[in-house]
Amino acid sequence: MDSIESTIGYKFRNSLLLAEALTHPSLAYETQRPHFDNQRLEFLGDAVLQLILTEHLFHQFPQFTEGHLTKLRSRLVSKSALDSYANRIELGQFLLMGKGEEASGGRHRSSTLADAFESLVGAIYLDGNLEAAKAFILRHCRVELDQIQKAPDEVNPKGQLQEILQAIAPSSPHYQIISEEGPDHCKIFASRVVWEGVDLGAGTGNSKKAAEIAAARAALKSQGWERLKSAEQLVNSSEQD
Repeated sequence: MDSIESTIGYKFRNSLLLAEALTHPSLAYETQRPHFDNQRLEFLGDAVLQLILTEHLFHQFPQFTEGHLTKLRSRLVSKSALDSYANRIELGQFLLMGKGEEASGGRHRSSTLADAFESLVGAIYLDGNLEAAKAFILRHCRVELDQIQKAPDEVNPKGQLQEILQAIAPSSPHYQIISEEGPDHCKIFASRVVWEGVDLGAGTGNSKKAAEIAAARAALKSQGWERLKSAEQLVNSSEQD
């Protein structure tokens, strides 16, 4: 426990809270014995994280509207952002989980790391107080907070594309990784975005996320959904005739 406390910069008074925050639900499932896990702390930590980051953005950008602030907060509490926070403190190596979960890559799974980071926030809040949780959050989210400070109006191609498409139909676009090339330390991924059975765009990047963003950017440029709308209008017109 000393190792992770040194890494995160917080010393727990109640070490059981830290153990709970680090315990994945798979441990109880595998042992078939009652055992606490980090799901309740995740629930609490999510709320604390949202509050602290909301307050920070509120004071940081007094000129922004509620809608703009909401979008900025979404960037900070997305699963990919939480995964980044967790990886920065190497949280995966400290998790307690079942052997099956670990064998399947659970220690490095983005959703697992995101949940564990929220659980850790919840544990710090209970063990210390809101100020302790605030200090932890602002310290370990500093990279992303600085990025937002430098580019608060950064366009989110995936979010922008989804908003446009869901104004036309309720279904969301789907991203598919269609290829990956190169050595592990220098891979190039190719992705495409599909909506309503139509390929809207494709792109490449040095990570799956970057490839998906490139695909969304290509889709926004080509506006392939307009062709689908035109085809639907023709069909509707023919049916009416």
